[in-house]
Amino acid sequence: MSDATDMKDLERRMEGAVNAFVSDITSLRTGRASANILDPVQVEAYGSKVPLNQVSNITVPEPRMLSVNVWDKGMVSAVDRAIRESHLGLNPIMDGQNLRIPLPELNEERRRSLVKVAHEYAEKAKVAIRHVRRDGMDALKKAEKDGDISQDDSRSLSDEVQKLTDGSISRIEDLLAEKEKEIMQV
Repeated sequence: MSDATDMKDLERRMEGAVNAFVSDITSLRTGRASANILDPVQVEAYGSKVPLNQVSNITVPEPRMLSVNVWDKGMVSAVDRAIRESHLGLNPIMDGQNLRIPLPELNEERRRSLVKVAHEYAEKAKVAIRHVRRDGMDALKKAEKDGDISQDDSRSLSDEVQKLTDGSISRIEDLLAEKEKEIMQV
C-alpha cells in the first residue's frame, strides 16, 4: 500500500462512486421528459437483471411523454413491472409492444419524493466510498503488520485516505444540495 499507485487506485474507485452518483441524479427529472430518466431501471430478462435500454428503445415523442418500444414481445410485462417498481413514480400504459409513459406534473409531493430518491442515491454512493476507504485502511494495516511500512508511514497514509474519503463525500453532498435545489425550484 505504500506506493502511490494504490492511492491512485483508491482515488479512482472513489471517483467512480461519485460519477455513478452523478449518473443516478441526472436521471431524476426536473421538468421535461428525457430518456435518461429510465437509466436506473433494471429489467429481469433472460435469467438476469439488465438495463432497460438493452431490451428496448426509448424515445421522447412529446415534452411530457416517454415511449418505450420493447423488442421482445414476451418482455413487455417485465419491462412494465420494472418501470413501476423503480421508485420513479411512473405508470406506463401498455400498447402492444410499446409502453407509453406520461410524466406526472411536478407538484410539491412529487418534488419531495424525488428529493428522497436523490438522498437514497447519495447514501448509496457514500456507502460505496466508505467501502473503498475500508479496503484502503485494511491494506495499510496489513502492510504495517507485515513490516512493509512503518507505523509513521501507515499513519500518514491513513490520513491521506481519510482526506480522500472526506473530499469525495463532500462532493456528493454538494452535488446533492445542488440537485435538491433544482428539483424544488418551481
